[in-house]
Amino acid sequence: HVQLVESGGGSVQAGGSLRLSCVASTFTPGSSRYCLAWFRQVPGTEREGVARIGSDGKVMYTDAVKGRFTISRDNAKNTVYLQMNSLKSEDTALYYCATEPMGWVLTLGGFGYWGQGTQVTVS
Repeated sequence: HVQLVESGGGSVQAGGSLRLSCVASTFTPGSSRYCLAWFRQVPGTEREGVARIGSDGKVMYTDAVKGRFTISRDNAKNTVYLQMNSLKSEDTALYYCATEPMGWVLTLGGFGYWGQGTQVTVS
């Protein structure tokens, strides 16, 4: 059973920065054979993919965050990060991390393990 625990959310003024972290338990420490991703959701809307990183380091971002957000991973710590710079009010959402023991996952539905979320509020 995989547990994901997010941290790093909070309130920040527009133009500011936050770094989210997500630790995945159970996966073999040091293993890279899983895809990691960040999603976000605003109440009343669908969950949106923000960024994902594959086992080979391949990354993908949604257009709205390109050039502002950076996803990275530390396999030794089973941790994925989301560095968020130049934050905008429209980035306000509950941010979730997700993972699946595959090299790359194409769709939201392909992720089987989810964290509880961490709130990001930009004013």
